[in-house]
Amino acid sequence: MTENAIITAASLIGAGLVCLGAANGAGTGNGHLCGRTIESMARQPEESGKLFTNMLVSVGLCNTLRLLEGHVALLEEAVVVA
Repeated sequence: MTENAIITAASLIGAGLVCLGAANGAGTGNGHLCGRTIESMARQPEESGKLFTNMLVSVGLCNTLRLLEGHVALLEEAVVVA
């Protein structure tokens, strides 16, 4: 195996691990956020509309960060391979 092939394989594995970590973190964060929002809605039903809107914005931000992390990992991999 050449040195370039080892570097390419390691960068692909690293990019995969970064994507895995980003997806795991976003999923955990979304689950925690939604669960706490439902608890808050049960305690204060009059504020449920405001809580739901804030929850949707926060979930969207979590998912956007996950997508950005995945793209950065793939771009780093493309730079190393090229």
